[in-house]
Amino acid sequence: MRVRGLAWRGLYEVLAVRIRRSEWAFMNYGYAPPPGGPPLLLDAADEPDRLCIQLYDHVLGDTPLQDADVLEVGCGRGGGASYIARDRGPRRTTAVDFSRSAIALCRRYRHGPGLTFTWGDALDLPFPDGSFDAVVNVESSHCYGSMEQFLAEVHRVLRPGGHLLFADLRSADGATTLRDQLGASRLEVVETHDITPRVLAALDLDDDRRRSLVGTWIPRAFRRPFSRFAGLRGTRTHARLTERETRYLSARLVKPGAPARGAHAQP
Repeated sequence: MRVRGLAWRGLYEVLAVRIRRSEWAFMNYGYAPPPGGPPLLLDAADEPDRLCIQLYDHVLGDTPLQDADVLEVGCGRGGGASYIARDRGPRRTTAVDFSRSAIALCRRYRHGPGLTFTWGDALDLPFPDGSFDAVVNVESSHCYGSMEQFLAEVHRVLRPGGHLLFADLRSADGATTLRDQLGASRLEVVETHDITPRVLAALDLDDDRRRSLVGTWIPRAFRRPFSRFAGLRGTRTHARLTERETRYLSARLVKPGAPARGAHAQP
């Protein structure tokens, strides 16, 4: 998993350096809600990224973020952090990523009330203890060298009663390990979900658009690895999700303790 995580990180870095298109705001696989529910209301400018935004909406759920201090770890190209800042009404949204190129891109193109981007290592977050009410981590942790260290850092920077809002993919065996890692952390697991079918449905709905983006924006020499990276139909990545050799999990965890009323760290 460590070697594969380094390979993923290398692809993310190439994306940040080589593909500076402002309209490419998300890199997650997306989420297609079960049929029958009310549609997520989006601004027209966000509509092309609906499936990716729906993954954030699923992960955030009904966690109260109004006037909260929110941290996104592994913000990538910044679309998720911008959506949180604009849609959920936090007091401030801080977004970090290990790629300095990605942070430079985000600072140039992503905006929202109280939104800032900074370089940071998920295993050594550059913030004081108890700085945030919520930490968001979407499709990023598979790149980390130590999930246990990441969870320890989340526990450290969260205030009592604060939430970790999480989603990511693992091999079938890795998904079992991930559940064990979440359960063994100092955070309390509130809920976990296997959302593989909903993520796979989103990939299928978005396949034509993703295929067009790869063909238009990715240099020919990189198209095969990026097709796997993007989970296009016909790739091993897509097949592993279809065959459930890869699982996609979401989770909500909370730091034990009652939140201090009105207690916010200064930015």
